[in-house]
Amino acid sequence: MKTSILALAAFLASSCSAFAPHTPIGAPRSLSKQSTLVMKDFPKPNLEDTDNYRNFEKLSSSFRTTLKATDGEKKKVAIIGGGLSGLACAKYLTDAGHEPTIYEARDVLGGKVSAWQDEDGDWIETGLHIFFGAYPNMMNLFAELDIHDRLQWKIHQMIFAMQELPGEFTTFDFIPGIPAPFNFGLAILMNQKMLTLAEKIQTAPPLIPMLIEGQPFIDAQDELSVTEFMRKYGMPERINEEVFIAMAKALDFIDPDKLSMTVVLTAMNRFLNESNGLQMAFLDGNQPERLCTPMKDHIEARGGKVVMSSPIKQIVTNDDGTVQHLELRTGEKVVADEYVSAMPVDIVKRMVPKKWQNMPYFRQFDELEGIPVINLHMWFDRKLKAVDHLCFSRSPLLSVYADMSVTCKEYKDEDASMLELVFAPCSPLAGGNVNWISKTDEEIIDATMGELSRLFPTEIANDPKWAATSNQGPDGKATLRKYTVVKVPRSVYAAIPGRNKYRPSQTTPIPHFTMAGDWTTQKFLGSMEGAVLGGKLAAEVIANRAKGNADQPIKEIQQHIKDEAAAYEAHEPSGVKGEGAIAFGGGATLTKNNEELLREVDPSQFVAAK
Repeated sequence: MKTSILALAAFLASSCSAFAPHTPIGAPRSLSKQSTLVMKDFPKPNLEDTDNYRNFEKLSSSFRTTLKATDGEKKKVAIIGGGLSGLACAKYLTDAGHEPTIYEARDVLGGKVSAWQDEDGDWIETGLHIFFGAYPNMMNLFAELDIHDRLQWKIHQMIFAMQELPGEFTTFDFIPGIPAPFNFGLAILMNQKMLTLAEKIQTAPPLIPMLIEGQPFIDAQDELSVTEFMRKYGMPERINEEVFIAMAKALDFIDPDKLSMTVVLTAMNRFLNESNGLQMAFLDGNQPERLCTPMKDHIEARGGKVVMSSPIKQIVTNDDGTVQHLELRTGEKVVADEYVSAMPVDIVKRMVPKKWQNMPYFRQFDELEGIPVINLHMWFDRKLKAVDHLCFSRSPLLSVYADMSVTCKEYKDEDASMLELVFAPCSPLAGGNVNWISKTDEEIIDATMGELSRLFPTEIANDPKWAATSNQGPDGKATLRKYTVVKVPRSVYAAIPGRNKYRPSQTTPIPHFTMAGDWTTQKFLGSMEGAVLGGKLAAEVIANRAKGNADQPIKEIQQHIKDEAAAYEAHEPSGVKGEGAIAFGGGATLTKNNEELLREVDPSQFVAAK
């Protein structure tokens, strides 16, 4: 590794003049004049030739070999939650010969990747989800389910809107055949629009310890925000404005002064060490049918079960604190050999039994909470000048967006655009200066139309319905014909500084009770990859235990949590109130009933920004 770092440094130094702005090879392209676009997918990159992929492939295969249960070792496992983590846990348990049953509270699978159809038959997604080459567990999963053909790989580049040049974009282009980390360095060097050469050079030294020391250095930066890390290491402020704001909002829906630097370094470490780590793919259709259903079919074909619309009322314990059974809202009792929580952290906190509440393991959950985010779907009456890729908007209100009518086969439309956009930060809880969660859909869409007027200055019409478009000129013709606002009050856990040490191990102090979820300890943080890995690690705990092996150790718990736990006044858990996605930690259009429920169970969502 040290040799490659020195080589990279020499390469960057020698490349400063070799790749001047006039150099034709991979020169950054202006996308502002693109008037027609045909969806073009690229071949699946080589994802398998990395240590991460091989290591997790080995873990996958262990469920079918060394962890495979004999007839006398098979366990009945009850899994609470049918999101990606619960589905992954059940998938690998069936591979190991066990009999899991997923109890999903809603009528749709996927959790935070769930989707549903509106009255017109259009799919509404909880979030805009992108698959990276640096997702080794997700890529292993696609291979194991034989659904790699459902990923639409895009050209290996990152696309940024130009703040100072409305309607124009710039790119980081990754040249085929150049390995990591050289391709990453070259992509940055070749871009002449976002950072000066001096700023690029100043960016490199703080990242060298990450490459040399690896994960220990990355984990040690969790106490620092991105902004604090930059200032500590003397990185120019413009790097924050040009790059880190966009990255922070894409990674965790918050600004860099609130985001732990560990999150950014984790992502960059993967991208700098894996040649195709940053290459992105879109799923070719809606997530429930194209991803969750193959997982469900795999589970059921091997003896597992997936039970829908079956919310858990409570976890019932014995006098010694062990699990007696799960009680459904119907009154049905679920008895199993093993139990798994694959619920979001904010829901788990409402379900922790009274007998567990003085245990430090469960008290550390108080330090974690989901971050609010808003996902928008906007249908226009004509085609916008789009790109067949994910775009980093670099907007004060928007994180990333994509024209799904050109990036996704199921949503393809040759005549009109459908933009899917991530609106973030959207709340004081996420560091925003406006509480958009409490705003009406119309207010949110009007603000977004103002941002789209900057991104598409010659195309968005001056529409009297949307005051933010009032400065648009006569050339703009595109009007909004339909929209949907999906609010997710508690999305992935908020990766603010200092939170990593509170993320629990999958092993818990309760016998035969295991924790899954992207918020549990695993190195891919809050993401689809993290959810799959969290579920996979939970399955490993159970499969290992079934073989008669000792449990994997519980992660060390902070002393102040131990002290607070002893003094905590335990009470009966509040449980989950209400029905639907909002009640169980998902996203939905906020109807009057949903809003009333949210005000009751999570009033902090409506606190005005200071």
